[in-house]
Amino acid sequence: MLWSGWGDPARAADLPEPVRKLLQEILGVRAPDAPAVSLGEVRLPAAALPAAVFAELESAVGAGNVRSGEEARVRHTRGKSTPDLMRMRAGDGSDAPDAVVLPGSHDEVLELLRICAANRVAVVPFGGGTSVVGGLTPVREGFTGVVALDLARLNRLVSVDTESMVVEVEPGLRGPQAEELLAAHGLTLGHFPQSFEYATLGGFAAARSSGQASAGYGRFDDMVVGMTVATPRGTLDLGRAPKSAAGPDLRQVILGSEGAFGVITSLRLRVNRIPAARIYEGWRFASFAEGTAALRRLAQDGPLPTVLRLSDETETMIGLAKPGELGGPATDAGCLVIAGYEGEAAEAAGRRERAAAVLAGLGGTCLGAGPGESWAHGRYSAPYLRDSLLAAGATVETLETAGFWSGLPRLYDAVRLSLHGSLGSPLVMCHISHVYGTGASLYFTVVTAQSGDPVGQWEAAKRSVNEAIVAAGGTISHHHGVGRDHRDAYAAEIGELGAEVLRGIKERLDPEGVLNPGVLVP
Repeated sequence: MLWSGWGDPARAADLPEPVRKLLQEILGVRAPDAPAVSLGEVRLPAAALPAAVFAELESAVGAGNVRSGEEARVRHTRGKSTPDLMRMRAGDGSDAPDAVVLPGSHDEVLELLRICAANRVAVVPFGGGTSVVGGLTPVREGFTGVVALDLARLNRLVSVDTESMVVEVEPGLRGPQAEELLAAHGLTLGHFPQSFEYATLGGFAAARSSGQASAGYGRFDDMVVGMTVATPRGTLDLGRAPKSAAGPDLRQVILGSEGAFGVITSLRLRVNRIPAARIYEGWRFASFAEGTAALRRLAQDGPLPTVLRLSDETETMIGLAKPGELGGPATDAGCLVIAGYEGEAAEAAGRRERAAAVLAGLGGTCLGAGPGESWAHGRYSAPYLRDSLLAAGATVETLETAGFWSGLPRLYDAVRLSLHGSLGSPLVMCHISHVYGTGASLYFTVVTAQSGDPVGQWEAAKRSVNEAIVAAGGTISHHHGVGRDHRDAYAAEIGELGAEVLRGIKERLDPEGVLNPGVLVP
């Protein structure tokens, strides 16, 4: 993965000249004063990890599995938010860990945590490194060092139970690896977030990930039926049945905990049979409000597509309704809906036919398979476009929230007003991509010209929009997580007593506070 951007460096591409001119004319974007630095030019702090602790870690996981070279440290610095990438492109590696540790078993993770707790070494669990909310940037003050706990060696498909449709997997498996292993058994998770190519199963669980086919397969936390977790206090083994009335479900304490309470070392997941058919198509509605009403009808009354998403007028016009594309204004107005149907051929076709009748009855115009297939082909491309825009001098970032259907218009307006108030005249695009009977998510993409201090520019806008989301009654995150960027807003969302509960869990499972300090817990 590109250390200063997203994904495969071979897939990086410059913006076409017409798009550059469009950005200049609309937003005033100009090329940066200085190009991005090379990996060797990144400024790293001196490693602070005591030699005795380094030796203990080598003894625990093997000498070749503790790495302190510059490249390993750079590649484990921060995540993939726009501020993270801007800092790396400027050569700022100040948040780099002192060492990268790669344990190979649950017991090795336990021993690593014991060593770090005893020596006040902060531990950052690291999966795919795709956090976009500051989830991989710990507080360093008060600790003797920081290590990144890379779970890449824990990457096995442990067992397959086709009778229960449950598999056991290790957390270091990346999305494509997991799907390849499951496909050999005719199975799939059906979990395909935009980070799918690089994120890990452990990261999906730790951040409550939601995939693009969540309408059909559910969120990742819906798929978790059990897990094993290593903590500085010992092992948690959670989940004995699909559902239970045996007290509060402790699985929910770990799901979404972002490595602050423990390290997931094994997951038991519900799986599905690989669908025989996949049908994707596009629909056009005259307005975002009309399209939203159509999505609500399908979510509440059915039939529900496997994939269901709606782009607002701006996202449709600019071209981001088709991921990875950015062009001039479209010739036809309106909002694009992508509907996808997966399953047995006859069932998927029948569901598509019934849903089409609902969409047409509510004012939708079918655009055929072209827009749907285009979306499916480019569904993982948008982060590459962000890299190209950053290189051209634009600040581009995403943010997301969710609310009940009745509150979505207010939430949509509040976010847009906040961004325009703090950034002047940015390009603000939005889509609904996860729907429920009671509500839906809103996912915004923001593009503006970089200021003299682009990181500070975005951080000020982010604080403002966080406050707007809380005030408008939305959740601070539907699927990106809390990290450090959302921690204050999360505290406002759950209240002081809720924050005390989280701190109590943290103190019990991690009394020395070494697990991802500064992340999640207010």
